Amino acid sequence: MSRRLRTLADLGESALIERITRRAGSAPARDWPLGIGDDAAILRPAPGSDLVLAMDAQVEHVHFRWGRETPRTVGRRALVVNLSDLAAMGAAPVGCLLSLAAPSMLPVAVFDGLIDGLVEEAERHGCPLVGGNLSSARSSSLHVTVVGRVPIGRALRRGLARRSGKRPARASLGPGDTLHVTGVLGAAALGRVRADQLGTRWTRVAEPRLGAGQRLARSRATTACIDLSDGLATDLAHLLEGSGLGAEIDVDRVPVQPGFVRRCAALGVDPLELIARGGEDYELLFARRPGRRPETDRALSARLGVAVRCIGRVVERPGVRGLPGGRAEHHF
Repeated sequence: MSRRLRTLADLGESALIERITRRAGSAPARDWPLGIGDDAAILRPAPGSDLVLAMDAQVEHVHFRWGRETPRTVGRRALVVNLSDLAAMGAAPVGCLLSLAAPSMLPVAVFDGLIDGLVEEAERHGCPLVGGNLSSARSSSLHVTVVGRVPIGRALRRGLARRSGKRPARASLGPGDTLHVTGVLGAAALGRVRADQLGTRWTRVAEPRLGAGQRLARSRATTACIDLSDGLATDLAHLLEGSGLGAEIDVDRVPVQPGFVRRCAALGVDPLELIARGGEDYELLFARRPGRRPETDRALSARLGVAVRCIGRVVERPGVRGLPGGRAEHHF
């Protein structure tokens, strides 16, 4: 007779919190005089810094499915999508909180995998888990809040600063600004499509561009920044929203993995559609004032510590237009 699988109901809340505490360890005392174990954590802000807060959720049947992703992958991704928001603001991580809702019959091994994955990313990026909440629900969801810091007034923004009556700390988005992306686009969406079609595991976890974001925040040439969570077309529209400006994109310059178009064709999907709206790349899209001697892609890549490609420019005419190497015009 097989041994019954242990579930969350077998342990109870106190034992589960103890399992989290044992895995998470202690947060740095210089930032967190009080971490896991009380009603709330205590953060001691660093002098000369603004605090940056972001939160996001990973919900079963919406963002993940058991069987397609491993518990560790789900836990890692739950933190990474939030760290990407800090990267887009140019902030350095300080800590995170987790609110986990799950069915009482969820196997303990799945719970442990979720926590191990999240803590693994937390340790790698210097973002300790300092508290949170556990609750019972019909399906699983992870709601993560991250705290970051950036020098006062130096946080990166989307192209909204020009709407404020106050003078922004950095130059606002304007016509002639060049548009750049880090990494490659479309790979995450293609991996998800492949997993769904072939019934395989989707294990990709993005790399939050924290270092690049912090370096961009130190440059006064950076006029706007956003992370690409929903696809290039959608997030570029967010970047431009409220500015009254538009953009011209050279689709042929959008960076993709070798063989990307061929693999899209094999799965019967449109590569441009995956780039435009597939989402979950979590790369950075940013605008820069070109200056008298614009930096080359190679020079900017070396300075930011990640591959960067210029893919277009900001223009006065509203809307987004693609210019794929002189061929028929594409509109995202």
